[in-house]
Amino acid sequence: MRILLTNDDGIGAPGLYVLEKIAARLSDDIWICAPSEEQSGAGHSLTLTRPVRLHEHAPKRFSVSGTPTDAVTMALKKLLPAPPDLILSGVNRGANLGDDVTYSGTVSAAFEGALAGVRSIALSQVYSREGLGHGISFEAAEFWGEKVLRPLLDAPFAERTLVNINFPPLPAEEVRGIRVVRQGFHDYSRGSVVEGTDPRGFSYFWFGLHGIEHTPGHASDLEAIDEGYVAVTPLTLDFTHEASLASLAGRYSS
Repeated sequence: MRILLTNDDGIGAPGLYVLEKIAARLSDDIWICAPSEEQSGAGHSLTLTRPVRLHEHAPKRFSVSGTPTDAVTMALKKLLPAPPDLILSGVNRGANLGDDVTYSGTVSAAFEGALAGVRSIALSQVYSREGLGHGISFEAAEFWGEKVLRPLLDAPFAERTLVNINFPPLPAEEVRGIRVVRQGFHDYSRGSVVEGTDPRGFSYFWFGLHGIEHTPGHASDLEAIDEGYVAVTPLTLDFTHEASLASLAGRYSS
């Protein structure tokens, strides 16, 4: 089985080395193509206004001067001798839960793989607010990674779908198990934009420095993580709201 690894934290990210360890338990044919620098929050962006540079670090190990989407595109169209059987994106430093998946370069790399018809899975290690600014532990991801991936290797994936996995911010032995859950939705009224002043007197802004509370009352990836479970969520690239098609069409009928 050929596996392609990528991420949005960059070719030197600790989570990528954790992902290599996990992938090595599944296959001995592993390729890596990741951004040369961190691309967190890049979403599903594609580099169009400048050239993308490719750098080979070692056999089967490459970086690109672009986004996670660029990395997957380069790997599939220029590097690999044949399509991979599996694309793994991560392990991201931080959560990709709820509607945050729309911003995520980690999830978007898996989206790109799904568009190409390759079984694709995104993996993220959640960390507590107390971990901010300190070394992040990937212990839960490293221990539970193989356990959560193996059942997915031969599971049926519908066309243009992927699986999003999040590991809770707990020691491996405290993780309560694995839950398959829907995507949650954050309450963005609790978000923040923090303003500061640089040494030259100009204003600057940081987004999301304070926690964004999620809406309670539904069994989603947000609650699964809060309750100490690995969250496994199938996602689709079809954003069409089927229930609105007929009512909108009626507004344009003569």
